[in-house]
Amino acid sequence: MKWFAPYIVGAPPQPIGATLADAWFWSGIALVLVSFLATRVVEESRAGEAILRAMDRITDPLWLRLDDFVRAVVAAFFVAIFAVGGVYLTPDLKTPAEWVSWIQLLIAGLVFSRRTQPLAALGLVGLWLLALRDYDVFHLLDYLALGVGVSAYLVLEACADTNWRKHRFEVLRWGVAIALMWSSLEKVAYPDWFYPLVDEKPFLTLGLPRDMFIPMAGVAEFTMGFGLIWTPLVRRLAAIALFIIFNAAVYPFGRVDLIGHALIMAIIVAIAADHTRQVHFLPAVKRRLAGVPAGLAAALIVFGTGYWGLHIAIYGIDGNVAAPAGERLTHTPNPEHPHGLSVR
Repeated sequence: MKWFAPYIVGAPPQPIGATLADAWFWSGIALVLVSFLATRVVEESRAGEAILRAMDRITDPLWLRLDDFVRAVVAAFFVAIFAVGGVYLTPDLKTPAEWVSWIQLLIAGLVFSRRTQPLAALGLVGLWLLALRDYDVFHLLDYLALGVGVSAYLVLEACADTNWRKHRFEVLRWGVAIALMWSSLEKVAYPDWFYPLVDEKPFLTLGLPRDMFIPMAGVAEFTMGFGLIWTPLVRRLAAIALFIIFNAAVYPFGRVDLIGHALIMAIIVAIAADHTRQVHFLPAVKRRLAGVPAGLAAALIVFGTGYWGLHIAIYGIDGNVAAPAGERLTHTPNPEHPHGLSVR
């Protein structure tokens, strides 16, 4: 959202109690639980293994060259933002420093050799740290998990120790999953941020009322991110669904959206093509049907507490916004989107 509409990161988020009282939020959770549980039932049956084998056959050509694919896309991403110029890592992280773009081009070149991949990883982390000079740390948390995931992949892919190297795709998956779960909370913490986009492009809600669509969209993004860290069939189907959604967004939002989401889109393709059957984190929980609602509840608690808690810790209970008494400012002034002030 931050790429296309005005916002103020320091604005106080909507009280979490408002989300917990939203019937549409819980409707989305209920639909997701039914879908995940049904998928797990199928996955545990003979049909589940047959489906996974069919997916393996379809994605075999990509799986056999998956490292080449990921490295090529990482390099292409940095070439793209070099060509665009004026940004650190994403469209909302703007910088007037021309030399930043040349670092991006250097990173792209470093990706293609295992000897220099760790330097590329260091450069990526360095760009995130450079952005801290101009942007609040809470804003940059949106991109921390993905950046760490890609950097860790580049280091592990270049590692000679197979015991470490075998985890390279797993760290990518966790990086994207955490990034999606974190960023999805904007839709329930700051539904006002999305009003200008919905007003400008009403077709985005698929015909649903605005205040029904936004919380359910937040639930969808959070739970599909959650699905990426679950069992093989769940995570591959979640990746396919995410790929469809991200591609659908390119048409209304154009090149900015395509370049900005290129890394995520590439990684979810890699997740869909991943033949790995192992589950390393809490395998006993993930194999049980009861683990789905328990795991989702735990993820919501951890991320919800982290999002609201860190915002309060950084900006205070009332946020860090200079607004007239009685007004809640959530958007920077923008004559094209006069949604700056709202009384709560």
